[in-house]
Amino acid sequence: MLLVLSAEHRAHLDCLPRAGGAAVGELGRLALEQLRRGAAPRACESAARKLNISVDIIQHGVEGLVYLLTESSKLMISEVDFQDSIHVLGFSDELNKSLLQLYLDNRKEIRSILGELAPRLPSYHSLEWRLDVQLASRSLRQQIKPAVTMKLHLNQNEDQTAQVLQTDPATLLHLIQQLEQALGEMKMNHCRRIVRNMK
Repeated sequence: MLLVLSAEHRAHLDCLPRAGGAAVGELGRLALEQLRRGAAPRACESAARKLNISVDIIQHGVEGLVYLLTESSKLMISEVDFQDSIHVLGFSDELNKSLLQLYLDNRKEIRSILGELAPRLPSYHSLEWRLDVQLASRSLRQQIKPAVTMKLHLNQNEDQTAQVLQTDPATLLHLIQQLEQALGEMKMNHCRRIVRNMK
């Protein structure tokens, strides 16, 4: 699987050859620090002074590397696919080897950082439901007004929460159809390939 880079990300990575071979290692270090601790403008300024390059080039290079490394690590791109992905950028063989080595040395750590940043979503525990039907009211003697009430129990961080939802049967049927359609699409080859690469 190849990583497709947008024009903006290509533009950010285009500054790498201008920065020079020695700067790539420094930019890689800054990119990893940004992933671990967040943006560090002072570190970019000191790197710009040390390498005698403008701060904008440093920041664009770091942003481009962060994107390249995170997306490649998310997809667990193989060594060959990574090389093919960056080959389209037209960099020298030496620069391509440096980027490949940076990716191979740090992809496990980047995946673990991304795993920590992922939101902890609640998981399903159980569901209680009840069907209520209003047959008449003071103003209308004959009416049928059904309502489905559901109590959804969720687990989140070892705590249990409950959400109460109420809807009419027509909306519930529509929701069921949409979920069944989504499950059907998950069985398609394209979706299976995406899910397999996300793990």
